[in-house]
Amino acid sequence: MKPVIALVGRPNVGKSTLFNRLTRSRDALVADQPGLTRDRKFGEGKLGDYPYIVIDTGGLSGDVDGVESLMAAQSWLAIEQSDIVFFMVDARAGVMPEDENIAKHLRSTGKTIHLVVNKIDGLNEDIVTADFYSMGLGEPLAIAAAHGRGVHALIDLVLADLSELDEEPEDEEDHGIKIAVIGRPNVGKSTLANRILGEERVVTFDMPGTTRDSIHLPFERKEQKYTLIDTAGIRRRARVKEAIEKFSIIKALQAIEDAHVVIMMLDGQEGISEQDASLLGFIMDAGRALVLAVNKWDGTDQDQKDKVHRELEVKLPFLTYARIHYISALHGSGVGNLFTSIEEAYTAATRDLSTSKLTDLLAHFVEVHQPPLVRGHRIKLRYAHQGGRNPPIIVIHGNKTDDVPDSYKRYLMNAFQKKLKLFGTPLRIEFKAGKNPFAGIKNKLSARQIAKRQRLKKFTSKK
Repeated sequence: MKPVIALVGRPNVGKSTLFNRLTRSRDALVADQPGLTRDRKFGEGKLGDYPYIVIDTGGLSGDVDGVESLMAAQSWLAIEQSDIVFFMVDARAGVMPEDENIAKHLRSTGKTIHLVVNKIDGLNEDIVTADFYSMGLGEPLAIAAAHGRGVHALIDLVLADLSELDEEPEDEEDHGIKIAVIGRPNVGKSTLANRILGEERVVTFDMPGTTRDSIHLPFERKEQKYTLIDTAGIRRRARVKEAIEKFSIIKALQAIEDAHVVIMMLDGQEGISEQDASLLGFIMDAGRALVLAVNKWDGTDQDQKDKVHRELEVKLPFLTYARIHYISALHGSGVGNLFTSIEEAYTAATRDLSTSKLTDLLAHFVEVHQPPLVRGHRIKLRYAHQGGRNPPIIVIHGNKTDDVPDSYKRYLMNAFQKKLKLFGTPLRIEFKAGKNPFAGIKNKLSARQIAKRQRLKKFTSKK
């Protein structure tokens, strides 16, 4: 699972700026959800070869009462859910009393804390960081988040620590198909998990540890092995009220990355929310195979059912590849049918696709509907091959591929998906321009033929 980095500190020390630097590979996945602190953001980033999740928290006031209350309600949860904490301070302001109060609380968490001294641009790094050693958080790490100075080095250093958190690679055969159950709070994730397992193995109580402690439940059905990843094993703690539910997004992000197939649960009685759309967006970005389960269907009247059908068509038109099931996790109706779609999606996501078949299909699709002209010249798509699995990636080679319009890309994607029967999994198509690797063969043959003719001519002349 992707490690989680929390950014904490006083207001205006540069947390959001660093957040934007760390998540430059992708925009924030979830921001300003209803009920969240106004500046709470979750994002995915990647510097170097190691991906991670970043939490941007609201600013801590630094006074004793403020630290206590904010730690308990907002920033404490960010720290608790994280693997690494970046405690950010302002190089130009120096060591502030509020910083020292925050540092005192951070030392008691037992987490790996990195003291990040921001805004060093134009200053002597050694001089401005010297005072911060007194905070007792190890060597201060100097950066200028606004200009990117020192940010990559910071991540490189942290990755050395995070690599120790990596687990041994799991044996796919031993664990079978990994299924993540995803959805907003109270949609029925634990109820579905218990129904699938046939017993009360998922209990709603305070789980120990951090977000890395998602519940992995192995089981077997009809001689097929599965591992169910449940993210709902946490109830609201009295001291954090509804805030704990907002952090379910972190568990969801990591569970999606760890799964082969995702069951996305929707509430049939409430319809499709913005949070549902956000989660589905991340599932698509992650390229995971998907099964939609509309829960609480047995207790939904006909008007609401019609409304849900309309919302699925209008709000989620991009999920035409996913199978939809209308179920009751509580009573079990429709739950058994999920496995047919799960296995279908897993098979499609992990299929091997032959180069010859993909190239033949590409030629057929181009013949039926040719690419458009670009500045008077036709785009030529020559051959295709598989570039990856889970999700399936088809790499298409040709010339002027940078000019292929989005509409034609969608045409090819839909055509491949339909013809290859890739139900339940998204398909990605990548275009590569450049010389055909076989382009030089004709010239080389001609050169050999010329040489042969010259030898033959010289031999006959001697005769």
